[in-house]
Amino acid sequence: MNQALIQILGDYADFYAMQAKRLLNMGIDIEGYEVSHLAFRTETLEDYLHVRKNLETVCLANVENTWNGRPISKLLLKEPLQLSQSATTDLIELIPPVHQNIYKMGLEHVGIVIGESFDDFARLHAGKFTGQQDQGPFCQPYYIAFPDHTNVKFYRYSLKKVCVLEGKRFDGFHHEVA
Repeated sequence: MNQALIQILGDYADFYAMQAKRLLNMGIDIEGYEVSHLAFRTETLEDYLHVRKNLETVCLANVENTWNGRPISKLLLKEPLQLSQSATTDLIELIPPVHQNIYKMGLEHVGIVIGESFDDFARLHAGKFTGQQDQGPFCQPYYIAFPDHTNVKFYRYSLKKVCVLEGKRFDGFHHEVA
């Protein structure tokens, strides 16, 4: 376990295990799927800037852009996080205050990469999804929202690959908001 990241994010392995168990109880086994990222949501823009600064100490680079009028940073970790015996991720999505829905502050969602079987996966589990988001031509995740306002999102491509497909590069730290 990465103690520096536990200090910043909380118990990320516990969060992942809780979401994986919830999905398994619904008949969705994520064992063997790539974990795109963990998302961490802050309550204020000031909190966002503070957490971003702390995360950058354990990261190589970021991609920050504006979405719905607020910055969102995708931070590439120096070392992957071990989420379970078989699951890791090397990306944290940092999100400032909510724009439209009720979300949990702190660890808010896990992104799972379905890959080439995305359409088949969507058909198989259609009745279990809360909805689908349209976040651009390369990013239309399905999601399941839980009563505690956390989510699991299912992607065709990892969020890191989406950034690259959109023409962004993880080449240092760049900020839309100082």
